[in-house]
Amino acid sequence: MHIVVVGCGRVGSGLAMQLSDEGHSVVVIDKNRDAFRRLVHFNGRTIHGSGFDRDVLAKAEASEADALAAVTRGDNTNILCARIGRDNYGIKNIVARIYDPQRAGIYMKLGIPTVATSLWTTQQVKRWIIPADDSVEWTDGTATLHLVERIVPDHLAGQELSHFSIGTDVHVVGLIRGGRGRVDVDGLFAQEDDVLEFLVTTQGLTDLNDFLKEPLS
Repeated sequence: MHIVVVGCGRVGSGLAMQLSDEGHSVVVIDKNRDAFRRLVHFNGRTIHGSGFDRDVLAKAEASEADALAAVTRGDNTNILCARIGRDNYGIKNIVARIYDPQRAGIYMKLGIPTVATSLWTTQQVKRWIIPADDSVEWTDGTATLHLVERIVPDHLAGQELSHFSIGTDVHVVGLIRGGRGRVDVDGLFAQEDDVLEFLVTTQGLTDLNDFLKEPLS
């Protein structure tokens, strides 16, 4: 994947290095040249400039990007970068970091996933920009039960959440919607950008990943 990271602070640099180590094509944009010193191991490119400058985005090959993460220190900058990336460049997987959690609902209505600073981790941003990421969040001591989070794929939006529990090996145990988590999911229907939490067996992890794949047309 080709991924643009706007902001090279603690989160942006950590994300960029991890994605680069995993073999992705990564471009990091920051207005402060000194910020790039945080990239102690990095095989991608750095561009000095603003994440919403058209010339900068052209250098970053935004039109070819599969994902964009806006993780600067400014809410307005992050949202602007995210909207430009989505609306002007058609980037499908986008996430914006925000400091004011009260704005989250507004931005979600704009179709831009956000994560508040207090909840922000590299793994969380990866769930948005790489929806197919099959990482496991927790495994029990026997290594047979796993807790995983997955974003509802577009083709399954509208399905009742009970439909996501598969046999005896996959069970939906929670839902995160609009920045809030809940476990009372009976009777609810999945929406785009919902994050579902599953408790699965080792076999169930394979079954779940197969279930979430978009069917071939």
